[in-house]
Amino acid sequence: MAAKRYLMTPGPTPVPPEVVAAMQRPLVHHRTAEFRVVLGRLLERLPEVHRSTSPVLLATSSGTGAMEGAVANLCSPGDRVVVVSAGNFGERWTSLVEAYGCDVVNLRYEWGETPSADDLASTLADSGGATAVFLTQSETSTGVVAPIEELVRRCADAGALSVVDAISSLGAVPLETDAWGVDVVVAGSQKALMTPPGLATTCVSERAYAASERASSPRFYFDWARTRKAQDTDPPLTAFTPAISLVFGLAAAVDLILEQGLDSVFDRHRRLGRACRAGVKAMGLELFSPDEDRSAVVTAIRMPDDVDGAEVIRRVGGSHGITLEGGRGALAGRIVRIGHIGYVDVFEVMAALVAVEQVVADLGGEVERGAAASAALEAFGGEAVHA
Repeated sequence: MAAKRYLMTPGPTPVPPEVVAAMQRPLVHHRTAEFRVVLGRLLERLPEVHRSTSPVLLATSSGTGAMEGAVANLCSPGDRVVVVSAGNFGERWTSLVEAYGCDVVNLRYEWGETPSADDLASTLADSGGATAVFLTQSETSTGVVAPIEELVRRCADAGALSVVDAISSLGAVPLETDAWGVDVVVAGSQKALMTPPGLATTCVSERAYAASERASSPRFYFDWARTRKAQDTDPPLTAFTPAISLVFGLAAAVDLILEQGLDSVFDRHRRLGRACRAGVKAMGLELFSPDEDRSAVVTAIRMPDDVDGAEVIRRVGGSHGITLEGGRGALAGRIVRIGHIGYVDVFEVMAALVAVEQVVADLGGEVERGAAASAALEAFGGEAVHA
């Protein structure tokens, strides 16, 4: 019998059977009424996930495509922009704005630190302002979830547009796009939205649309105006050929999320994060990610000095069928990351913890055997449900 596999990464994430079934529908043409009805319903409901009244633009790409689209639509060569970076994906913003010829001011932190709104205010004041500030809500390379509401407020105070990478956080932790005044939110299908990789979303405020009309960077595939024009038809269209089956899947996933209710979804993710952190501490290992409820996307575990995190990942995958992630850059081999977003329940978190516990012990690390699972279940509390 084929061995079971468990996907416990911060993306891609497991896909619910309802989403799989939706994607198995016979392929239709993207200009037919059948497809346009599904697309229309998805586009109507995506703003609810973003907690916004602004339309959400859909593209067939990874989340990085939506990130590039934000830079291309908002920035002109030579524009001063600020990038707040505390990990691998913050650095991706830096690479993108540099590629478009922006004058980049970097507010960098050590990987694992949490960005500060006061630091951002000082950076904006010292640099003489900026066209836009590029932020990462959930830095999955470290497990840190940034205080986006406070950071965005400092952007507004300085007259800068706020652009938030919510690729792994949308649908997992609170993001109040309109209430917090976020100008642009980009996300991807393969994280808490419980759909395979291949679709990206961008929620754009009217202020950001106005700025895009003034920006002179070249864009074509990710041109917001072109995308919005197609989606504004009745029923809506896509500007280019979409990933049709993925649109069916994402529509089903969004229905599942909104049927459960966003607040309930956020609560479930908070409790999964608590469970994972409690299990790590119970086995005697040290957390690398913050021990706080906001850290509900991925838990990063610091490995003992004599244990190679990459070998832990390899053995957990080979012996237990559980896919985890390691560290990036300077953190390679030093941390192990357990993702717990989307279609994940507490029993899967417990299984991942037990596997790490066993493998670390086998590699000579000091752990408290048998403690993680019970601590995780107790910390989770409530009903142990999926999505």
